[in-house]
Formats: sequence, C-alpha cells, structure tokens
Amino acid sequence: MNIILLGMPGSGKGTQADLLVEKLNFFYFQAGKLARDLAKRDPRIARIVGSGQLIPEEEMTDYVGKYLDKYLPEGKNVLFEGYPRFIKQYEYLKDWAVKKGDDIDAVVFINISEEEAIKRLSSRRICKDCGEVYNLVTNPPPKGECECGGKLIRRKDDRPESIKKRFQMYRENTKKLVDYVDKNGNLIKVDGERSINVIFKDIVKRIKNA
Repeated sequence: MNIILLGMPGSGKGTQADLLVEKLNFFYFQAGKLARDLAKRDPRIARIVGSGQLIPEEEMTDYVGKYLDKYLPEGKNVLFEGYPRFIKQYEYLKDWAVKKGDDIDAVVFINISEEEAIKRLSSRRICKDCGEVYNLVTNPPPKGECECGGKLIRRKDDRPESIKKRFQMYRENTKKLVDYVDKNGNLIKVDGERSINVIFKDIVKRIKNA
C-alpha cells in the first residue's frame, strides 16, 4: 500500500505523517527534507528553498526518481509527504508504483483555511540541534525549549514573505492536483482544524475503508 498526504503549508502534514508511519510501519518519503538536504550541497537550491519557492517540477522529479531507485527498489508501503505537487508528478508516481507491481492506494488531503495556516506557520519552531519540530499553538515545546536542550528557531520558509510565496505556489499548482485527484474519485478529504489525535484517528479509519 502506498499513500500520498496533501495539504496547504501549515496543514499539519508532517505531524500526521510521523504518526501514520509509526502506526503503519511505512517508509516515510519527506520531500521537504530531500529539498533541504539538496540545499546544503547546492547554493542555488538553497536560495530557492529559503525564498519559499519550489524546486522546478521536472528537476525535482529527477531528484525524487534517483532517491526512490536508491532507497525504495521494491516500491511498497511508502507514505509520500510533500510530493507530488503537480499533476505530472502524480502521474509519474503512479507509473512508478505500477511498474513495481503496486499502486497509489490512497490520497489524503488535510483541509484547513488559509487563516489557520498562517497562524500555525507563524508559530512553528524547529530545534537547531536535533531538528525536532514544535508549534507554539498546537504542539508547544515542554518548558519552552526542546527536550534535547537545543535552541528553537524559525525556518527561513516560515517567515512572512516566504509564507506568501508558498501559498501562491500552492494555489497555482498543488490545488490543481487536489482537484484533479478529487475529480477521479480517489481523494480522502479530512478536516485539519481539529486536534492532532482526532485527525489521526479519522485518517487511519478512512484509509482502512478506502
């Protein structure tokens, strides 16, 4: 079984992905982490990621393909978060899964308002040392600091000017993908403005019924 998790920036995809991977024992493909790893080695990509823009569609697909070939030769039991963002990328992923003798079995869309997303992104913090992610509103750090004792910082792409660009990219690209999948009857829509645990239980239930 392969699952895609979609949602606008700040919808809680990463939090739900962590929970689902642990529950289902899936491999977690995190496109944002791949992009940040690429940015560490390539100043051009670092500028793209830091400004809140996306790595060009075909270029990102090439990086993803190489990653999947290296780490997921069997192509089964994968949760994809942050990829695909375009219709062509979705079709590429479906073709990849079919060639491996599997398919994309569920596409989950976590739906929240733009106002809620802005509030969450503005409150998100990441540990500079261990990379743990917190949210001052929905998932605050214990005693105001990371459990490892590391300093909490705001990611560059969570700054106001980057957030605006990320929303624009979502509206121009990923929303079209969401509508495309929905039109084909394969989309599981989930209300993302509830508690983390309630959302998680809802996703698990609906995946099992899909």
